[in-house]
Order: sequence, then structure tokens, then C-alpha cells
Amino acid sequence: MLLDLLSQYLRDVEAAIRKLAGAYIERYEEEIVAANRVNLRIRVRFPSGHLLELNESVIGEAGHLTHLGYRYHFQDGQNNLVFRYDNTPHFPGLENFPHHKHIPDKVDDTKQPSILKVIDEARLLAQ
Repeated sequence: MLLDLLSQYLRDVEAAIRKLAGAYIERYEEEIVAANRVNLRIRVRFPSGHLLELNESVIGEAGHLTHLGYRYHFQDGQNNLVFRYDNTPHFPGLENFPHHKHIPDKVDDTKQPSILKVIDEARLLAQ
């Protein structure tokens, strides 16, 4: 049985995706690895042609969620990067290493955003 904390998290993510007016869900996978771990793979195409890909592995323990790995990628209709948040450890000099945000021609130091904020950021930019 999946932990209540993870179940609520999945419901919140699904609700946020469903609220994306006119968007086409190309892929939506919730892989339950264990009672306390889930992997998400989501791909959403906006009417503007923008693409949002959300990939993460989440563990629920001790009353909170821990992200083992994540990649939140957003591109425009011509396949140009708009932004990508991830925690791949390839920029060790950043203050919030390994968390960072790719934007065209730059990498910003950032903390990990919530997946719900990323969905909303993409929604606003895809209009």
C-alpha cells in the first residue's frame, strides 16, 4: 500500500496537470516502486506547441518527501530550451549544488522548485 503522503502528492500533481487548459497529455506514468517510493514520467504538449517533460523519483519517509532525482524540462514549439530544472551533479561550484536551472545560454543557481510551481511556470509561459 502506498503511503498516504505519496498518494496525496500524486493526486496533487494529477490535478495540476488536468487544469492545463487545452493541453494534450502525451505521457503520464506513475511507477510505484515500493510503498514509500514512486517515479513520475509526464509529458504535456500545450496548444502553443510548447512541451513540458517532468521526471522525478520521490521517496516518502518520516512525514516528508525526498526527491532522489528530478528533471523538469520545458521547451518552445521550435524545440528551443525555455528552462530545465534538475539535480544532475555537473555544476559543483553552485551554492545549491546539485540543484540548478538551465535557461538559454546560462545556468542559474537555484533551489529545487516544487513540481506544482514548475507546472504553473510552464503554463504561464506557454500562453
